Amino acid sequence: MADTAIPDRSPTADPLAAGRAALARHAWQEAFDRLSEADGLGLLGADDLEALATASFFAARADLELEANERAFARHEADGNDVRAAYLAAAIARTYGHQGKSAIARAWQRRAERLIGADGDTYAHGYLALAASESAGAQGQLDTALSLAERAIEIGANAADPDLTAFAQSNLGTLKIATGDMASGFALMEEASLAAVNGELTPFTSGITACQMISACRDVTDYRRATEWIEATEKYCVSNGLAGFPGVCRIHRAEVAAIGGAWEQAERELERLTGELEPFLATPPQADGFYAIGDIRRLKGDFEGAEAALREAHLRGRSPQPALALIRLAQGNVRAAAKAIDAAVDDTSWDRLTRARLLPAQVEIAIAAGDLNRARSGTTELSEIVAGYPLPALEAGDRLTRGRLLLAEGDAAGAAHELRLAIKGWQDVGAPYEVARGRLLLSRALRALEDDDDADLELHAAVQEFHRLGAAVDADSAERERRQIVEHRSDPMTARRTFMFTDIVGSTSLAEALGDDAWERVLRWHDDMLRTLIGRAGGQIVNSTGDGFFVAFDSAQTGVETAIAVQRALRDHRERTGFALQVRIGLHTSEATQRGADYSGLGVHVAARIGALATGGEILASSATLEQAGDVATTDVRSVTVRGVATAVEIAMIAWR
Repeated sequence: MADTAIPDRSPTADPLAAGRAALARHAWQEAFDRLSEADGLGLLGADDLEALATASFFAARADLELEANERAFARHEADGNDVRAAYLAAAIARTYGHQGKSAIARAWQRRAERLIGADGDTYAHGYLALAASESAGAQGQLDTALSLAERAIEIGANAADPDLTAFAQSNLGTLKIATGDMASGFALMEEASLAAVNGELTPFTSGITACQMISACRDVTDYRRATEWIEATEKYCVSNGLAGFPGVCRIHRAEVAAIGGAWEQAERELERLTGELEPFLATPPQADGFYAIGDIRRLKGDFEGAEAALREAHLRGRSPQPALALIRLAQGNVRAAAKAIDAAVDDTSWDRLTRARLLPAQVEIAIAAGDLNRARSGTTELSEIVAGYPLPALEAGDRLTRGRLLLAEGDAAGAAHELRLAIKGWQDVGAPYEVARGRLLLSRALRALEDDDDADLELHAAVQEFHRLGAAVDADSAERERRQIVEHRSDPMTARRTFMFTDIVGSTSLAEALGDDAWERVLRWHDDMLRTLIGRAGGQIVNSTGDGFFVAFDSAQTGVETAIAVQRALRDHRERTGFALQVRIGLHTSEATQRGADYSGLGVHVAARIGALATGGEILASSATLEQAGDVATTDVRSVTVRGVATAVEIAMIAWR
C-alpha cells in the first residue's frame, strides 16, 4: 500500500536547514513546509526566497511561486546584486508573458534593463534576450524573435549556463519549425530535451523544455516522435518527483489517443489533467487540454459542451479555431463559420504550422459558402506549407483538402485519385475519423463517375466508422445521404402537397445596416423559429432558399396554420424587442413530382411566384389552398398571371392579424 501519511508540519528546530535539505533531495512538499516556516520567522534571504519559489511550484502552489520570486527580486535589488535581480526580473517577465499578461511582462523586462542595461554578456542579459524573444514571437515579429533567441543561446554558452542554453534552444527551435525549417528546429529542441531527460538541467527547466518538445511533435502531427519523448519525459519526471510535469505530458498523450479514435478515454483523461494542472498556472498546456476536450465534444455532436471547453481554452490564450468555426458550419451557420475561420487565418500570418491546421477548415467552409476562389487559394497555400513538412498526417490532410476542392469543381476523377491517397495516408497514421471523412467524399466522387457499387461500399464504410467512433453529427448526415440516394433511385411519383415559400424582405439592406454580427444573430433567431414551427406542424423543409425556406405540408390546413404562426411569432417578437424581420409567405396546393425528398413541377413554380408577389408581413394563398384549408378569413381576392401558366391563378391575402 502506498504511504499516505500526512506530512509533518510541526515546528522544526532549524526549519531553514531542513528546508534546504529537503529541496536538495526533491522532497518538494517538505521543502515548501519547512521554508514557509522559516519565512514566517523572517529567516529567508534572497537565495532562500528563490528556493521557496521552486518548492512552491512543485508543491502545487504556483501562486506563491511568483510572489516568492518577486520578493527575492526586491531583496537582491536592495542588496545591490543587480545581475541576479535582473535575472529574476526577466524570469518573472517570462512567467507573465506565458500567462498572456503582456503589459506586466514588458514592465518587468524594463526593470531588468534598468538594472543592467539592454546590452551585455552576463547570464541575466541572456534571460532578458530570451524573454524579449518570446514576447516578439507572440506578436509575430519573427526576425526580431529569431535574432534574440540566437543571442540568448550564445550568451548561455559563454556563461556556461545550461538552463539558459536549453530554454533558448527550445525557443529558437519552436520559431524555426513554425517558419518551415523543421530539420533545424527539431535538432535544436532535441538537443535541449536530451539535456533535460538526462538530468543536466534544473528540474523546472527540464520539465518545460521536454514538454515543449512534445508539444512541437504534436503540432506537426509527428505522433511517433511525440510518443518517444513522452515516455522519456515521464520516466525523468517520476524519478525526480516532479508531479506537475507528467500532467502536461499526459495531456499531449491524450491528444494523440484522440487521433486514434479513443475519444471517451481521451476526454476523461483530459478533464482530469486540466484540473490537475490548475494549481500550477500551467496556462499553455491547460489551454491545449481544453481545446482538445472541445474538439472531441464537437466530433461527438455535443456542441454546447464543446463551446464551454473552447471558451476555457480561449481564456488561457489558445484560439478556439478551427473547432468553433466547424461547429458553426455543422449548425448550418455558414456565414459565421466563414467569418471566424478567415479571421483566424489572418491572425496567424507568420506561423506556418498554425496556418496548416486552419487552412483545411477554411477550404471546407469556403466550399460550403460557394466561394471556390478562396477555397483554391487556401488549398494552394496548404500544399506549399506541407511541402516543407513531409509528414504522413500533414500530407494526408493536404490530399483530403485537394480532393474536396476537386470534387466541388466537378473533377470527380481527380478528386477520387487524391481521396484514395488521403485515405491510405490516414490509415497509416491511425486516424479513423479522418479515414471515414475521406470515404464519405470518395463515395460522392465515385457516384459522380457513375460507379455506384463502389460508391455504396465507401459510403457504408463511412457510416459504420462514424457510428463506431460516436461521431453523431457525421453519422446522421451520412445516413441521410444514404437514404436520399436510395429514394432517388426509385421511380418518381406524383404527390399532392401544399407548398410554402418564405422570404425575408430587404435582407441585403438589413444586413448592411445591422452589421455582420447583429445580422447573424437576427438570422439565426429567424431560422430557428421557422424550423421549430415547421417541425412542430410536421412540415418538410425541402431546402433553404438563402433567406427563407421551401416547405411541403401534407395538408392545406397545416400549411395555412403554420404560415399564420410564423407571422404571429414575428409580430410578438417585434412587440417585445421593438424590431423583427419582415417576412413574406406564399402558399399553393398542387400535385408535383416527388423524387426522394425533393419536389418539382409546375405546382412548385406557382407556389414560388405567389410568394414573390407578397410583401412584408403578408401571406398570399391560392384558391386551391384556401378551398382545402377550411374556414380561413381572407381579403384582397384577385387573379394574377403567372409566367408559364396558361390560365390566371386566383389568390387572396390571409387575414392572419
